[in-house]
Amino acid sequence: MQQSPKSPPGGTGASIAALYHYPVKGLSPQPLTEVGLRPGQGFPDDRIYALARARGKYAQGTAQNLGKRNFHVLARDFALAGLRSDYSPSTQTITLTRSGTDDGKVVDADLSTPAGRDRLASTVAELLGLASDDVPVVAHEPGRRFPDLLSKGDEEAQAVSIINLASVRELSRIAGTEVNPLRFRANIYLDGLPPWAERQLPGGFLRAGGARLEVFQEIGRCPATEVDPVSSRRDLPVLQLLHDAFGHTNMGVYAQVRTAGTLTEGTAVVSE
Repeated sequence: MQQSPKSPPGGTGASIAALYHYPVKGLSPQPLTEVGLRPGQGFPDDRIYALARARGKYAQGTAQNLGKRNFHVLARDFALAGLRSDYSPSTQTITLTRSGTDDGKVVDADLSTPAGRDRLASTVAELLGLASDDVPVVAHEPGRRFPDLLSKGDEEAQAVSIINLASVRELSRIAGTEVNPLRFRANIYLDGLPPWAERQLPGGFLRAGGARLEVFQEIGRCPATEVDPVSSRRDLPVLQLLHDAFGHTNMGVYAQVRTAGTLTEGTAVVSE
């Protein structure tokens, strides 16, 4: 079972509570203990594959950054949350199991081969109940990513996403139930900031572990956040709660890596 990011013990300043990447867009996150960042690059192996819709605009070799509607994602295919994915960068293999189980293996697939990609695509098609002519295509373009951000260019496609856990706790208070921070599918979860302090960050910089990140945009949220990442049920009106209580539907910010560095859980974060 995927674990929610936890607040680090002690300390009064902001620090990194958890790190995640999403090797396949739309599938579950994988926790990371250490991440090396490079200028102009996002998280290693983050959203480097995607499940392209058979009738979408994706074609192998494309250099175009495409929006979510061209892919199978939680906003429309919330049954995807019922799968736990484990990806090995060294072998390019992915294992899917049913969430909440240790032995409910669904498939092993080597994504470096056409057969492995077809195996993943057919497994997802079966899970979603797709017709034979709607089986997705496993999209992969070396050096490119398939970000949640509807990118205007290649630089934005390398964005890193950041969530302030205090803001999620405020949302939990309004909702009257604990909101799992993984609903927001971020790379970096911060703790030690006041609620909504991240909304003041665009136009500024964050420093952590030697890395310098330029924050450039808030993240406007979509219906994918209404799906519980453990139960795979669409069970909480996150967008309505945000709008009614706070007057916006944003949660988190996007940043670009400007200076290399290494992030770990507990790394101090300073804004400038």
